[in-house]
Amino acid sequence: MSTLPFSASGVHSKSVSHYISNSSFLDFDRGRRNSKLFFIRTPCFNHSRRRRRRNLSVKNVASDHKQQVKEPNTEEASVDTFVPDSATIASSIKYHSEFTTSFSPEHFQLPKAFYATAESVRDMLIINWNATNSYYEKMNVKQAYYLSMEYLQGRALLNAIGNLELSGVYAEALKKLGHNLEDVAGQEPDAALGNGGLGRLASCFLDSLATLNYPAWGYGLRYKYGLFKQLITKEGQEEVAESWLEMGSPWEIARNDVSYPVKFYGKVVSGTDGCKKWVGGEDIMAAAYDVPIPGYKTKTTLNLRLWSTKVSPQEFDLHAYNAGDHAKAYAAIKNAEKICYILYPGDETVEGKTLRLKQQYTLCSASLQDIIARYERRSEEPVNWENFPEKVAVQMNDTHPTLCIPELIRILMDVKGLSWKEAWNITQRTVAYTNHTVLPEALEKWSLELMQDLLPRHVEIIRTIDEELLHTIVTEYAMEDVDLLQQKLKQMRILDNIELPESVAKLLVKSEENSAAHPTEEVDISGEESKDAVEEDQSEEQEVEEKNEVTFEPDPTLPKMVQMANLCVAGGHAVNGVAEIHSEIVKNEVFNDFYQLWPHKFQNKTNGVTPRRWIRFCNPDLSKIITKWTGTEDWIINTEILSTLQKVNCYIQVLYRTNVHDQQFADNEDLHSEWREAKRRNKIKVASFLKEKTRYVVSPDAMFDVQVKRIHEYKRQLMNILGIVYRYKKMKEMSPEERKESFVPRVCIFGGKAFATYVQAKRIVKFITDVGVTVNHDPDIGDLLKVVFVPDYNVSVAEVLIPGSELSQHISTAGMEASGTSNMKFAMNGCIVIGTLDGANVEIREEVGEENFFLFGARAHEIAGLRKERAEGKFVPDPRFEEVKEFVRSGVFGPYNYNELMGSLEGNEGYGRADYFLVGKDFPSYIECQEKVDEAYRDQKRWTKMSILNTAGSYKFSSDRTIHEYARDIWMIEPLVLP
Repeated sequence: MSTLPFSASGVHSKSVSHYISNSSFLDFDRGRRNSKLFFIRTPCFNHSRRRRRRNLSVKNVASDHKQQVKEPNTEEASVDTFVPDSATIASSIKYHSEFTTSFSPEHFQLPKAFYATAESVRDMLIINWNATNSYYEKMNVKQAYYLSMEYLQGRALLNAIGNLELSGVYAEALKKLGHNLEDVAGQEPDAALGNGGLGRLASCFLDSLATLNYPAWGYGLRYKYGLFKQLITKEGQEEVAESWLEMGSPWEIARNDVSYPVKFYGKVVSGTDGCKKWVGGEDIMAAAYDVPIPGYKTKTTLNLRLWSTKVSPQEFDLHAYNAGDHAKAYAAIKNAEKICYILYPGDETVEGKTLRLKQQYTLCSASLQDIIARYERRSEEPVNWENFPEKVAVQMNDTHPTLCIPELIRILMDVKGLSWKEAWNITQRTVAYTNHTVLPEALEKWSLELMQDLLPRHVEIIRTIDEELLHTIVTEYAMEDVDLLQQKLKQMRILDNIELPESVAKLLVKSEENSAAHPTEEVDISGEESKDAVEEDQSEEQEVEEKNEVTFEPDPTLPKMVQMANLCVAGGHAVNGVAEIHSEIVKNEVFNDFYQLWPHKFQNKTNGVTPRRWIRFCNPDLSKIITKWTGTEDWIINTEILSTLQKVNCYIQVLYRTNVHDQQFADNEDLHSEWREAKRRNKIKVASFLKEKTRYVVSPDAMFDVQVKRIHEYKRQLMNILGIVYRYKKMKEMSPEERKESFVPRVCIFGGKAFATYVQAKRIVKFITDVGVTVNHDPDIGDLLKVVFVPDYNVSVAEVLIPGSELSQHISTAGMEASGTSNMKFAMNGCIVIGTLDGANVEIREEVGEENFFLFGARAHEIAGLRKERAEGKFVPDPRFEEVKEFVRSGVFGPYNYNELMGSLEGNEGYGRADYFLVGKDFPSYIECQEKVDEAYRDQKRWTKMSILNTAGSYKFSSDRTIHEYARDIWMIEPLVLP
C-alpha cells in the first residue's frame, strides 16, 4: 500500500488562508452575480490558449510558490481553456488530500486517494458547470427538465475525466503519487440511485444532453440506502442496505440555500376570494443536492438535482426528550428522513404504499417549485405564465412522476392565482410522458382513499381533470352506442370505479332522452290484427330499452382507484413508447382508446445508450480498433460512423495497398485477428473478476454466455437456467469424448436483483445458484460448463462483463419487454444476441442482419391466442420440457423443494400457474436455437464477422440519436453551445 506522509505532501496549513481569501463560488441558482468565473479552491492548474482574462494572484500551497492563475471570461472561454499537466493535477490531488477529504493526514492510501482525486476533478467540473448555468440564465433559453425516480449512474470518476479528455494526465499524476488510476477508481461505490433500465436510461440521457449541448436538468431523489445490496448465500438472495453515502459523495454539493416545503395530509379550505387553500397537515422540507453531469469534448456541464427530506430543528421536541420520551422527541425528524431512505420500499402494507406515494409527491412538488422559481427569476415583471410552456418542458420518466400534473395545476391556481382553464392549458402544453411498460402491475394505480387522505387538494384537481376527460369522451361518442360509451368510460377514466360527476350524469341523461325520442307512425287500430301489432311493437320497444339500459354506478365490491397512466395521457401533450414494437402495442392495446381520440399525441422514441460509457470508456481495446479501422475518433459522438464497418473497406486499400474493391471490413483477416485478441483480453478480465467475486474459476477459452438484468418471470431467466439444466443432463448421459464433440464449452453468467418481496423471482435466484454449485463441482463436466451468479449486479459490474461477453440473452416473452437497453450495450461491444422478437430486439435484428441474430420463440401477436389455448387445455408440452422439470424435481441440485417453481409452469389456469410467460411453449425452439449457437461458435471466422457486424449495426442505438428526437419532437429545444 502506497503512503504519502504529511511532511512529504508539500502542503502547509498556513497557506489555507490564501485559498479562502482568493476563492469565490458562483451560485448559479441565484444568477444575479457577475457571470465571470472564479477558479475555485485549487489554484494549481496551468491555463493555455486563453482569450480575454484577468489575473488572480494566489499562493500555490502545493509548491509554496506564487503563480498567476487566470480567470476566464465566461462569455468567451473555450472548451480547451484549461489544459492541466500531470504535475499540476498531482499538486491539486495533494491539496485535496490535506484540506478536503475526511481522512487522517498520516497516509495516502487508496480510499483517500480516490476522494482527493474526485475533488480535484470536481473543481474543473464546477467551472464548466457554473459557466453553463450562468449562460442559460443570461440567454433565457427553453430547458427540458427530466423527472425520474431512478438514476443508475455507476461510478463517475473515469467517466468524468474521460469526458474532460484528461485520462492520461490523471493516470500519470496518480502514478507520481504512488497509485494506479484504475485502482483508485475502483474505490468509488456505485451511486445507489437506481435499479434497472429505467434508471440507466435516465443517466445515459443526461450524458447525451450534455454532450450535445442541450439545455436540460435532471431531477430525482437522494436515496440514503438505495434499493438494497444483494448478497448470495446458500439460502439464495439476501438483502442489506447499501452504504454508498457512508463516506460521503465527492460529486454532490449540498445546496443549503435551496429547499422547498412539501405538505401531506391536512384539508382544503376556500378563501373569501373563492381560491382554494391547502392547510394543516404534515410539513417537511426538500433540500437540494446537486451533481454535475459533464458532456464529452464540450464545456457544457448539466445538473442533476437530487432531493433529500428533512424538517426544521424546531420539530425536535426538546420537552419530550428531556422527559424521557425520546421516540416522540425525534418522531417528526425520522418521519421526514425515511422518505428518502430506500428506493421502492415494499408496498405490501398501507404504510409502505403511503411511503411510496410520499416519495413520488416529494419529487414532483420540490422539482416543480424549483422549476417555477427558475422561470420567475428569468422572467420580467409581471410574469407571463402563458409563456411558461415556451420556456419549460417537463418529461415524466414513466408514471412515477405523474403527480407533477395536478401539482403544477395546484401551484398555478392556488399560489399564482391563475384560473382553472389557464392552468390546465399550460400544464397540457408543458408535460410529456414516456411509457416504459405493458405490464398491468406497472401501470400504476393508487387507492383513492389513500390519496384523498395524503393529498386532498390533488384529489380535487384530479376529479376536475377526470370530469374534463369524461365530457370529451361523451361528446366524442355520444349515446349512439351505449355499450361502446360504457367501455370507453371504463378504459379511459382516471378515477376507476367511482361515481360519475353530476355534470356528466346529467349529460348522459339528456343524451338518452334525445336518443329515445323518435317520430311515431300513424296506425289503424280499427281491427284486432292492428291492435296486436301495436302491442307487439310496444313489447319490442320495451325490450330494446331494457337491453340498452346501462348503469354507470360503481361496484361496491371493488376498490376505488386513481389510474396514473390515464392521467399522464390526458394531462400531457405527448406520449411515447421506447421501441417500435412497444410503441405499436401502446397505440393498439395499452392506450388504444386514447390513441383513437388523440392520435397526434403518440410517438415512438427507441431507447439508446451512451457510446462514451458503454464502448469508449469500458472497452478501450475495442475502441482503439474501431478508431484505427474507421480512421477517426468521431464515432464516439457520431455512431453512424460505426456502420462503415459493414461497408466496402476503402481504408484497407490504402493501408494495405490492396486492390480488392469488394472486401468489407468485417471480412478482413487482420481486423479479425485484432478483434479476437481484444475480446480475449476482456474475457481474461471477466474471469479474474468472477474469481474475485464468486471464487469460481472459469476458462477464457469457453464461450461467455451472459444474462444480466432485473430478475423477473417475464424476462425468463428461468428458461435460460432450464436450458442449462437440459444441457447438463445431456452431458451427463454422454461419454467424455461425446461431450467434447457435441458441446462448445460455455461459461453461463447471470446477474440481477429480485425485488425483496417478489417470492418467485427469489426462487429463480436460488435455483440458479444451486445449479451452479452442482455443475461447477462436477469433475465429469470440468470446463465444458460453468454457471455463475454474480452478486449485486450494478453498472460497474456491467462495465466488466459486457466487453467480455460473446452471447447475450434477451429472451423475454414477446410483447412484454418495452425496449431494453442492455441488448444495445452488448451489441455495441460485439456481442451476439439470442432472443425473441421483443422490445428493441426487433430493431437490433434489422440493423445487424437476420443472419447475425439468433431468433427463437413465439411472436407478440400470437401470445394472447397461446394463453387462451393453454386455458382451454389444448397445450401439449414438449417431451424435453417435461424431462428437464422431472430432472429438477429429482433432487440433483440439492434438498431445496422446487415444486412451487416448477408448478408455476404447469396447469391450465390459476394465479402463479399455467405458465403465463410461455416458458414451456418457447423451450423447444430455445434449445434448438442454442444448438445453432454452438455450431456458429465453432466457426470462429464466422463468429468474429458476426461480432463485428453487431458493433457496426448498433450505430442506431446511441442515446444521442434518441435525445435529438426528444428535443425535436417533444421538448422543442435547440442546442446551445457555450462561447
